[in-house]
Formats: sequence, structure tokens, C-alpha cells
Amino acid sequence: MSTPSPAAPPAFDARALTEPVDRVRLAAWSREARASGVGPRTGQIVLVLVIALFIAFVGFGVVGVFLSVALGSSGGVVMPLLMLVVIGLAVWGGIAWWNRQLVRGYRLAGFAAANGMGYLPRLADPQLPGMIFSLGHGREATDLVRGTVPRFAEFANFRYTTGSGKNSQTHDWGYIAIKLDVPLPNIVLDAQANNGFFGTNLPAAYQGHQRLSLEGDFDRYFALYCPEGYEQDALYLFTPDIMARFMDSASAFDVEIVDDWLFLYAQNRPVSTLDPAVWAQMFGTVGVVITKLQQWARWRDEHLRAAGADGVSVHAEPAPAAAARFAGSV
Repeated sequence: MSTPSPAAPPAFDARALTEPVDRVRLAAWSREARASGVGPRTGQIVLVLVIALFIAFVGFGVVGVFLSVALGSSGGVVMPLLMLVVIGLAVWGGIAWWNRQLVRGYRLAGFAAANGMGYLPRLADPQLPGMIFSLGHGREATDLVRGTVPRFAEFANFRYTTGSGKNSQTHDWGYIAIKLDVPLPNIVLDAQANNGFFGTNLPAAYQGHQRLSLEGDFDRYFALYCPEGYEQDALYLFTPDIMARFMDSASAFDVEIVDDWLFLYAQNRPVSTLDPAVWAQMFGTVGVVITKLQQWARWRDEHLRAAGADGVSVHAEPAPAAAARFAGSV
């Protein structure tokens, strides 16, 4: 009996990102999402309104002082009207912001469902082994779109803060996480297009002797770093067709393989977005990467079998517990 092949993912469908919003369905989705514990919370809009009103009163106080001086006795009539206008604008702004967030979640959830995936609005401190996920504080992933066919993949935005007070700085990333079949050494593909004046944009430095040369002109666009002894694995994965895919976007992805995960990073650029063109590009890139991973797995198995036949002891490494827990939470 032959082993059944994994189910194919549904055809790419981005209509939910752009089609008119049905307000009845939006309200129903909001209720269902709140009931399941993943939807927007009423306390959030209350907080937004409180902040908006606070800003409005501060602004009103500043403007009111100047108007009182300028209008004199007439200010007794104008000031209450001005206060009502300011409060009304603050409440309207808070509700409009909340509605935009609600519609965004509704669209992304619909897009995820249409493509055989799931949606999660936010996840505090995601337990992933990539280089960006242990930095700073206040770590949070937002707008997570994740699926398991043909293998686990997650698209999300990520933010963390370094420093404190006036010296604090917020760092924004978009990332794609793809689960591998087996753990691998830490391999990094540093895209040169998104580097700064002082070098890499990645929060880690690598030694020059770890760098491998890529085929053709790709060395001008990417720096590939790999531990000694795994050069063949790295070069087999990062072939010219993969490199060309990474170059499709104006700001190319950086790539990291660590444990049994492959990450694609985009600094200061959201990955989970309402732009269908961005999603189409990312789905195409991930599709090519997954195909290459499947080819690589077969190639690696053949090399391991050959090594075993030559009398070399081969041991499989267990997947990290944290990664296994994360994959099981989908």
C-alpha cells in the first residue's frame, strides 16, 4: 500500500483582503472571536478612548488659554462649544481607530481561512529560536497567519523594545517561520540590500571565515554564513533560483536556519499585511523554499545512507522541546 501524499494547499485566494466588508458578518466575527478568547477586547477600545480624551483635554487646555486671552468675555460662550467639539473629535477618532483594527483582523482572518490557514491577533513573547526573538523586552508578535500544509509556516509581525525611558527604542520586524524536518546548524543568509552604512542590519555579527561564496553574481547581493563542515548543505539549499526569489522584493529577506526552523526576516517592513500583492509574492517565495527543502531532505537522506554504508555512525538529533511545543499549539 502506498503512503498517501500530503494534501495540497488551496489555491491562493486574496479576495477577503479587498472585497467590501459585510457589517453583519463583521459583527458576528467579532462576537465569535471574543468568545474564543482571540478577538478584540472591549477594554482595548475603552483604553483608546481614555487616551484620546486625555490628549483632547490637554490640547483643549492649551488652546483654551490662548482663546480666553484673545476673546475676553466672549470666551464664556465659545469655550464650552469648543470643549464639546474636541471631545466629539476624540471619541470619533478612537472609534474610527478601533473600527480599522476590527476590520483588519476580520480581513486577515478571512484571508487565512480562504487559504487553509488560521489567524491569531497577537502572541506575547513567541518562543522561537531565531536571533530576533530573545532581544529586548515587551516582545510581541501580531497578526499571525499560520498553516500546516504542506508543512508548518507562520507569517507575522514582531516588535520588541530596547532601553528604557528616554533611551528606549522600538524595533519592528516582519518574519516568516517555516518548520524543518530535522535540526540543522545555524546558517545565515544576509541580504546586502537592506544593510546600513555600518554593515549588516541583523542583530548578530559573523566572522569572515564563515562566509561561503555563492554562484554567479549573487555574492554582490547576499552574504552566506555557515559552520565548518556544512558547506554542502548550505549551498544545496541556497541555489540561484532561491536567491532570485529573495531578490524579488525591493527590500530582500534575510534568512536564518536555527535548530529545526527556517526564518525569513524583513526589518521595518510588515509581513502580515492587507496588500494582496505582498501576500502573492510571499506565498510564491515560501512555495519555492518548501520545494527546495523537500529536495534537500531527499538529497540529505541519500548522503546519510551512503555515509552509513561506509561505516560512518549517523545519529539523528531530537527536535528542541520549545519548537515542538510551539508546533503543537497551532
